[in-house]
Amino acid sequence: MLHEIDRELEKEGLSQKDYSELLVRLLDYGVICRDESQVEQTLYDRYVRIEELVGEYLSVLGIRIQHDKRFQFIRLYPPGAQVPGMDEDQQNAGNPAFRQRLNQSEVALILVLRAQYDKALREGAVDEQGCVMVSLEGLTIAMKNLLKRSLPDNVTERKALFRKLRQMRLVQLQNEDSVHDGDIWLRIRPMIMSYVSDEVLTELMASDDEDDQSETPDAQGEASEAQNDVESQDEIAEPETEITTAGEQQADASQSDPLDENRTDEASSDEPQASDNEGDEADSSVVSNDDDSDTNKPVSLFGE
Repeated sequence: MLHEIDRELEKEGLSQKDYSELLVRLLDYGVICRDESQVEQTLYDRYVRIEELVGEYLSVLGIRIQHDKRFQFIRLYPPGAQVPGMDEDQQNAGNPAFRQRLNQSEVALILVLRAQYDKALREGAVDEQGCVMVSLEGLTIAMKNLLKRSLPDNVTERKALFRKLRQMRLVQLQNEDSVHDGDIWLRIRPMIMSYVSDEVLTELMASDDEDDQSETPDAQGEASEAQNDVESQDEIAEPETEITTAGEQQADASQSDPLDENRTDEASSDEPQASDNEGDEADSSVVSNDDDSDTNKPVSLFGE
């Protein structure tokens, strides 16, 4: 088998080391977005060249790949995961391997982000990368209207919430230190579509339309059911049993990324990816391509 892989790699001018780096990155991060950093741009381009080889290897593990060629991102799904827009994996149905769960605050914010993204789609307010700009103030209002919830008042908790969504590559935020400022803007990535299905979104919007003036048990029940649906669909997120290990993940930030020689030492900072001369997260037109700090590493497929 290795000889066959070597022959295929040789045709593309790649080595086993190149192949290994790509597989390790995918399995460790669970997602690669080409516009995230220079490292992920290189790895995405490499994946395109040997997509079939990577797919064959991961299929043995029952892991499925979502490759969005238009918006240039790759995302892995564990065995048996329910994925919007993909056929159900009957062979691995009910397999709990690699499963992770979001907490309630993260689920609520993802639901609202999906609703805001859908609204922008209808209005045609989507940029060429498929991203949508939304203000933090508008996001806060939408959360209160849809779920009768608020963002965490505690600044540390709020920063951790948005950092998590950055790690999942669902949003791009220029400065996490300003998450208490309603005037800041963030970009919602098109990957949000795979986290919340159209059915869940329709159910959520219906519950809001039925009682727009006060909360009723039915409306609350439907909103809760929509949140549970998202928890069951998202497979690359921090599990409830892993919440206490967040400190361990940040402690690992001090380790150098072997694929990025230009990584700056930011492990001790509250800002995982900020640099003095280049913003790590994109505003409406600019995305940094040379910072790939481990503190902005997406949650591992294996929950480590």
